[in-house]
Amino acid sequence: MSARDERTPLTPGASLYDYVLFRRGVDPAAPVPPRGYPVPDGPDGPAEPPPARPRLAWDRVQQEVTAALAGPLADPDPVRAAEAVHRATGLLRLPDRTVRAVATRMPLDDETAARATARLLTRTGTSLGAVGVGVALLIRLGEPEDVPCLKALGLLRGLTRPAAAALDPLDRQAAALLLLTATDRDRTLTPLIDAAAAGSHDEAGDDAGDAAEGDNRPVRDALVALVAAPDWISTVHWQARRVAEAARLDALLRAHPDDAGLVTAAGRLLHAMAAQYNTRADLLDYGPAAEAYRTVARRAGLPGPALDHQALLLSLAQDLDSGAGALLDWPPGEREALLDLLRRHLGTEPPPGPHDRRAAWLARNRTRPFRHPAPHPPLRIEVVAGDPGGHPAVETRILIDGRPLVPALFGSGPAHPPEHLLDTGDLLPGPEPREVQLAEADCTEGCCGALHVTVRRDGDEVVWDGWRGATGPPPPQLRFDAAAYGAEVRRARDDESWAWSARRTARRITAALRQRPQLRARWDLRWIRADTDWQDPDTVKVLFGHRPAPATPPGPGEDPGPGLFFEWRLPDDGRPPEVQAAAAVERLEEADPKTYAAVVGGSRELAESLGYAWPQP
Repeated sequence: MSARDERTPLTPGASLYDYVLFRRGVDPAAPVPPRGYPVPDGPDGPAEPPPARPRLAWDRVQQEVTAALAGPLADPDPVRAAEAVHRATGLLRLPDRTVRAVATRMPLDDETAARATARLLTRTGTSLGAVGVGVALLIRLGEPEDVPCLKALGLLRGLTRPAAAALDPLDRQAAALLLLTATDRDRTLTPLIDAAAAGSHDEAGDDAGDAAEGDNRPVRDALVALVAAPDWISTVHWQARRVAEAARLDALLRAHPDDAGLVTAAGRLLHAMAAQYNTRADLLDYGPAAEAYRTVARRAGLPGPALDHQALLLSLAQDLDSGAGALLDWPPGEREALLDLLRRHLGTEPPPGPHDRRAAWLARNRTRPFRHPAPHPPLRIEVVAGDPGGHPAVETRILIDGRPLVPALFGSGPAHPPEHLLDTGDLLPGPEPREVQLAEADCTEGCCGALHVTVRRDGDEVVWDGWRGATGPPPPQLRFDAAAYGAEVRRARDDESWAWSARRTARRITAALRQRPQLRARWDLRWIRADTDWQDPDTVKVLFGHRPAPATPPGPGEDPGPGLFFEWRLPDDGRPPEVQAAAAVERLEEADPKTYAAVVGGSRELAESLGYAWPQP
């Protein structure tokens, strides 16, 4: 069924708010459709989209929307103002989300008048554009009395996220439930949503309500079952903060501090919130994070010495030592005290059971987060490898006075791995200032940005300035003693205690290739590097690109033509990494890698014309 077929005609004069209440009232137990209820048609028949306008620059859009809305929103008569907003949003002929984005930030001459108009729009508005303006204004101006209306409007397709943003400062649980409901397409979250909604109260911040919710056994059971599921990472990881807020995790922990299942679930959610994959670490926006860490660290010995539990404790220690957990507002010495608790619960003996990849990771890294006592040095570089049982990313975490730099300055991805920052020598100052990319969004810099800093030498100091891509105010200039700085960069580069065999092999292959640039020209390769496979970390992948030289060289700005991407896989055979790397480089020197590597992407037509097999789907 299409969205158009799902739509219900809007009774003349009926508001979108009344429409949503009607849809929920028809069958309150029925699940909300994916992405919310479709926008209803107008009273005169199906609504047609306004004629498209040429694409406008953002400055021009801001000017037009502000000019159209400023007058009505300053009008002390909310009825007259709401009518004017309805007319203005129709005449602008801009996407509703664009108008909302401007309304959320535009200056207001009279906030009291704007709030009154926003309330009238949200309760009586009949178009998505006008109601959206009201919701956008309540992001700044909303008060507790607006919560019921926002909760209802958030069930309407197109208004879920703005309504949740307006609810966030008023009722975090309501905002979380709204977002989880809209994204629960496979109904995995339904038991938790239903239990939390049944136990919730309309009064935000009521201490009695907190206690009652904290003692809510159905919510506790649904949360523990959700996070204990084998596939919990794929279903919960990206919305861990919202799951914690919907369940009122902080209140549950206060009511059940000795519940081993709940403590484990809390630890897993905290670790998931600390991750930074194309988004700001959710942990930094979770208000009760420090309180939850305290409970988990103090009760960390409850579940016992199993491998899963020890891996969780080590992951939490990595987050507190050098990850987003270090950025929370800790009283002096408390973070170090919690790390010491985790160290004692983790112990020094490996867990019982077979020596698999995860146990090997635990053995390599179990002491690393605990070897940095205060006071913190001006610069520390820590390479952190994540749990192979979760999201095993490798990051080069740069800490300034004990605080991790990238999660504090960049909200679209983690720090680069050591192969990018340390092995290249880019962090070491050269004869001229050098711009270094510290982190990049997974979707590339051109989409969601990257964090850059310029590294230069100034006498006996190394200076970091010229920041690009940081969120918020421009970061300050950083100065380091040159001798200590160089020693720390080289120490971090040479310390491979975090790395497994295949990763060491890949680093040595890449280093050897960097010293042999003639290989690229010899085999007509555009680029070549080695890495470990994300899904099979014990396999080295040698990746390279090839583009045949065209008969006629392209002119400036012309398409250089199609290319191919190749992959040569080298499973770890148990020999020392130095030996495996030397053998791989020797073969690369002796034979064209295009003759034994596999095509993994590029132009299918080019691959077939050159006799290469195209990868099977």
